[in-house]
Amino acid sequence: MNTAIVTGANTGLGFECARALAETHDWHVVLACRSAEKGREAVKRLFAQTAYKDIEAMTLDLASLESVRSFARDYAAARRPPLRAIVCNAATQIVTGRTYSADGIETTFAVNHLGHFMLVNLMLSQMTAPARIVVVSSGTHDPAQTTGMPPPVYRRARFLARPDEDSKPLDDPQGTAGRRAYTTSKLCNVLFSYELERRLRVEKAVGSTGRLITVNAFDPGLMPGTGLARDYGRVARFAWRFVLPVLRPFVPNVNSVARSGKALAKMVTGPRFERISGKYFQGAREVPSSKDSYDPAMAAELWESSAAMVKLTPDETILKLRSAPSAA
Repeated sequence: MNTAIVTGANTGLGFECARALAETHDWHVVLACRSAEKGREAVKRLFAQTAYKDIEAMTLDLASLESVRSFARDYAAARRPPLRAIVCNAATQIVTGRTYSADGIETTFAVNHLGHFMLVNLMLSQMTAPARIVVVSSGTHDPAQTTGMPPPVYRRARFLARPDEDSKPLDDPQGTAGRRAYTTSKLCNVLFSYELERRLRVEKAVGSTGRLITVNAFDPGLMPGTGLARDYGRVARFAWRFVLPVLRPFVPNVNSVARSGKALAKMVTGPRFERISGKYFQGAREVPSSKDSYDPAMAAELWESSAAMVKLTPDETILKLRSAPSAA
């Protein structure tokens, strides 16, 4: 028996991934959810669907750095089977106006990247090798893909965290800024995955049978019907929930939530992923990610700036901290 943490597991892709893990009867599944009540409800639904009891909910608000630290402390305080998987799944998309977290960070960047960056660093010391980390990204991070979303723009991490401080803001039409914040956060997910893999390798987190902790990015495809479009207008929400699902068989890389959830769970359980690390998967297929995602300087800047923003200390991570630029 091993433990897997799945963020945002009370609904959508995270819930389906947790269900697929529960159906194996080999995993203790931790649903890391922002709402304690919704987490408990998800546990009840999963038990009703799988008759599997090794499932628990823990509170994790990725928009709050204190909540992330509290989660790590609470996890360490209880005994569980060895932690061998973290699935960084939770995400938000806000298009009706710019909002900020309790820490003063733009919400999309805070939830989709920074909270997961902090969580993984805090939990690395609690993981038991061999282990896997899977970061859910999106094809929208790649301008070469026709997704209908504005392409990501990455200049410096501090401008993603505090866009009001950018002296050269983009001239975005109404609604585009929020969608671009989402696509850029998905680029950050891939950059983070590759940089984490590099740093684990430098720290010699490898063994004779392969990498002890593998890290891969995952694109679930377009999944109509999920709650990701909750901030869109009425017409767009209707199309998302009822029109696009009908078109699923005719559009490339459009999947049901259940199908993508099973593919995501396979990244945790599948034997073929034991030694694969630092890759990008579209469902079960390894594919190239965007050109920018392979930029090591961009990835290093994101990492160091993120470490400064969350005030990561040497005793909170197994990875060495360099002199990070000020996030102020």
